[in-house]
Amino acid sequence: MSHPAPQNGSAPRGSPHADDALHSLSLDEDAIEAARQSLDDGAVTPSYGPWRDEIVRLLNGALATELVCVLRYKRHHFTAHGLASPKIAEEFMVHANEEAGHADQIAERIIQLGGEPDFNPVGILERSHAEYDTSTDLKAMVRANLVAERVAIESYRQMIALIGDKDPTTRRMLESILSVEEEHADELKDMLE
Repeated sequence: MSHPAPQNGSAPRGSPHADDALHSLSLDEDAIEAARQSLDDGAVTPSYGPWRDEIVRLLNGALATELVCVLRYKRHHFTAHGLASPKIAEEFMVHANEEAGHADQIAERIIQLGGEPDFNPVGILERSHAEYDTSTDLKAMVRANLVAERVAIESYRQMIALIGDKDPTTRRMLESILSVEEEHADELKDMLE
């Protein structure tokens, strides 16, 4: 038995792929109806399912990391000394301000997801993926910041992979932050050369 030729690139009717194509592009009407309920949840619809709390937990780890990075960069900005220090110290402050912006984005997303951003200074180092640094040597400061940026890059890459299509908005935010962290790492690497 032969099937009629597909039209407009679709699978022929009756073929195993035709049914898949029809169902894979259909909206889940039950999920849409569920979105009409629980208006107090704001942007968080039932399709977030069990992932919302896990995503908030990941984001709070990222928030702690960004806050530690702000503190480390600010300390290095104010304590850097030596012939090359004014230019490098200025860059440390630029990075600190960008990390603070990342922290704000993450906190806002946590709120959108119905979570609580954890700004509690108690335990912030334990929640952070990056470390604080008290180096006094300019080269050691740059190196410590490069290590922290690389840790942040790896952490964000893993979070992006874990979140995948479970939360596209959070994934896009993290991808944007990751791009800036990669720029920071490249700038710091150049400072070491």
